[in-house]
Amino acid sequence: MIQEFNRIEKVNGELSLPGDKSISHRAVIFSAMADGVSEITNLSDGEDVNSTISFLELVGTEIERVGRSAKIRGSGFKNFKRPISPLNAGNSGTTARLLSGLFAAQNFNSVIIGDDSLSKRPMDRVIHPLKLMGAEIETTSSGTLPLKIFPAEKLIPIDYQLPVASAQVKSAVLIAALHCDEITCVTDKYQTRDHTERMLNLRTALSGKEKAIYSSRENYPLPKSYFVPSDISTASFFIVLTLLLKNSELKLNNVCLNETRTGILKVLKEMGGDIEIQNEKESNGELFGDIIVRSSKLKNVVIENEIIPNIIDEIPILSVAGLFAEGMFKIESAKELRKKESDRIKSLCYNYRLLGVIVDESPDSFSISGEIKNHSPSFESFDDHRIAMAFSVLSMLLKEGGKINKFECVSISNPNFISQLKRIVR
Repeated sequence: MIQEFNRIEKVNGELSLPGDKSISHRAVIFSAMADGVSEITNLSDGEDVNSTISFLELVGTEIERVGRSAKIRGSGFKNFKRPISPLNAGNSGTTARLLSGLFAAQNFNSVIIGDDSLSKRPMDRVIHPLKLMGAEIETTSSGTLPLKIFPAEKLIPIDYQLPVASAQVKSAVLIAALHCDEITCVTDKYQTRDHTERMLNLRTALSGKEKAIYSSRENYPLPKSYFVPSDISTASFFIVLTLLLKNSELKLNNVCLNETRTGILKVLKEMGGDIEIQNEKESNGELFGDIIVRSSKLKNVVIENEIIPNIIDEIPILSVAGLFAEGMFKIESAKELRKKESDRIKSLCYNYRLLGVIVDESPDSFSISGEIKNHSPSFESFDDHRIAMAFSVLSMLLKEGGKINKFECVSISNPNFISQLKRIVR
């Protein structure tokens, strides 16, 4: 579908957004693993989390969902039912990678498949450490889905250093390690998202910038109640829109403030963004609070390479802020962007060229600068939810608005994006 956006003048009000996608996946998975009933509130309503739910229902997990709440009766240690069909992860890399770690430890064969987009994304990065643990897994010759998983006689603990910045790979190994009596250690030098270790209360040790995380059966999840803070990646679209519009102010309630996720706030504040945090709280090891955003005049800054893993999902909307900020916006050392739901460097540069601005693209970087010449473009989403929402925000800032092709992909993370906008546009 093609979605049209008109120029808007201001936003005002407050939003309570759906739960963080990364935390929601893990809350569902850990609840399914536990022996007993767990409850989740403010669960993400995006298609990616629905893929995890459907996946786990196929192996016997009882899930009762009403709106953003769910009650889950878990199967207990190695007690999932043998699936009678392939397990479909849809578009969700988190579903495929985390659950490959879980199902590598089960006592039956399973096959993980996904949609066309997910089937092009690399899986060998997670298969390699799982094989080191003794897992028997087959992929295509290019290391992609489908994954064929065969029961291993016994998984063995390993010491593993992440070769790439990937919280999904880290989590897959830590989840597989929950099925070993002895301890597995994963070393993360990239400061990737740490929801798994927080939610499982895993022991960690810091040495400079490296963090060692320890996991074993001792940490196997128990039934519990989860509150999922609102998704900061989803919030970032509304944050940037508010900053760039005059006479605007917005309150976003109960947003995840995990330090491995707040790089977007750090960069926007350095650019001159008026962003305030109020009412900080904690639940299951996750910090959250209210974010107050006010109109601001932004100036581009040097974005350090070290923060890239922390802002990788927010780079599309951060680039929109950069387009309207003073000076040139540039991202470097971001090759991982090419392995997302779309090749995001290519997708971003294609759409920015439609505006007539100066675009420079390289294998792991891009920059944008100059004046907008086309004020009524028709952007491509490339079936990528974050590209679609980023250029929706951009469209609302143009003199004549803009259009987004294949806009329906936003349902992957935030199916209610349009209705949320309507509540705050003035």
